[in-house]
Amino acid sequence: MRGRSSCERGPSCWSSPRKIEVVEQRNVDDRQLDALLERLDRIAGELERLNRTTEQQEGFALVARELRELSESLNALAYAALGQTPRVRRRAR
Repeated sequence: MRGRSSCERGPSCWSSPRKIEVVEQRNVDDRQLDALLERLDRIAGELERLNRTTEQQEGFALVARELRELSESLNALAYAALGQTPRVRRRAR
């Protein structure tokens, strides 16, 4: 792995300390500043959209788990009403 950056090696990239280098200071005219701010606004909007999507996916996973548990409970009730015991193995959690 010699010569590869930590980001190419996997998820450790995100946990490694980041070095901020000094950038040459230069004047930015109003038009460039407006373009930069507009691009930052678009990036911020996209991050908000991604966060909402992630939150929805996490919510769907919770609902799916609850539905699976409810289904298992309903199956157990149905077998109990018939006076039988289900012959199934419990899922590992």
